[in-house]
Amino acid sequence: MRELLTGLIGPPGWRAQGRRWALARVIDVEGSGPREPGAAMAVSEDGEVLGSVSGGCVEGAVVQAALEVISGGAARFVSFGYSEEDAFAVGLTCGGTVHLLIQPGDQLSGSDRLLDAVREGQPAALITVVELATDGGGRLGATALLRPGRPLVGSLGNAELDRVVARDAEAELAVGSSRVRHYGLRGEARRSDVSVFVHSFSPPARMIIFGAVDFAAALSQVASVLGFRVILCDARERFATKARFPFADEVVVDWPHRLLGRIGSTLTARDAVCVLTHEARFDVPAVLAAVSTPVGYLGAMGSRRTHDDRMARLRAAGADEASLARLNSPIGLDLGARTPEETAVSICAEIIARRAGVEVVQSLGRVEGPIHQRVRLVRAGGE
Repeated sequence: MRELLTGLIGPPGWRAQGRRWALARVIDVEGSGPREPGAAMAVSEDGEVLGSVSGGCVEGAVVQAALEVISGGAARFVSFGYSEEDAFAVGLTCGGTVHLLIQPGDQLSGSDRLLDAVREGQPAALITVVELATDGGGRLGATALLRPGRPLVGSLGNAELDRVVARDAEAELAVGSSRVRHYGLRGEARRSDVSVFVHSFSPPARMIIFGAVDFAAALSQVASVLGFRVILCDARERFATKARFPFADEVVVDWPHRLLGRIGSTLTARDAVCVLTHEARFDVPAVLAAVSTPVGYLGAMGSRRTHDDRMARLRAAGADEASLARLNSPIGLDLGARTPEETAVSICAEIIARRAGVEVVQSLGRVEGPIHQRVRLVRAGGE
């Protein structure tokens, strides 16, 4: 959705060109689905497509439905699922069901302000009525924009509903969650007269990388691809340069614990701190500062010996066991990685797994033995 906004709203987007269009968004998924809630696809009146809602399996049907919405001018709620009777029927071959709201582009209240918020890296939530059980004066597709600390732009139907939903949407926005919530027609709890989709546009998650080393260069590149805002920090000015770390959004010349002293309180469960220096004078202050923040992932690089020495130094510096349990060390999943690029993938894989709460393969910090397995070379005719 973020990528679509400029193509739709900002010059020289479709609106500036005078083109009509419809926006299809994934509202909910039952079972297995290729895209998460919030995935979006726009269709212009002449059939041009931006974005995706299913990875290809129902796109053609969505385009047709979007063209009908453009022609009719009213929002539609549609669902697509897998058809066992006809393998070529419109449906999701992964077996799930995806629910979408398709609405005309001119229904999106506050779209200009939403684009401004995304460009500025500020949080915002697009709140949309996706289902009405009764006729209470509401309208399918009614949309309002929430920006924390500012008045709601648009309305979902009445002031009471707006007030309650805005409060709940701000809570969803704080954790970066996009989902459907249910209310009474005037915001009453434990009712399902009206369903709204809270579409969160949180600022990109941050990855703070300590250590201007080759592994940091690879990690900043992989993290950037995953959508992190990357901050590279090292106290050594000659090494911490933008030229050496072109994929970092920000390069800070300072001691790690001092940087965390400034920004640590703003970190969230979506953010990550990766300590790649494996040098005690940097590592220990950095880890001590990081465990006092609400950051969601904390990892430190180093051999088993480095890890044991670091843990001893952290305990000697006053770190308790609960704090040390937050540290993923040695950093990364046990993928057999050896190069900086492979190691970067293993680190990001561990961050993804921790965020999802799954254990796909063993973490290096939870297995024993050498980090790098010895390779036995076998020559023709024997060893």
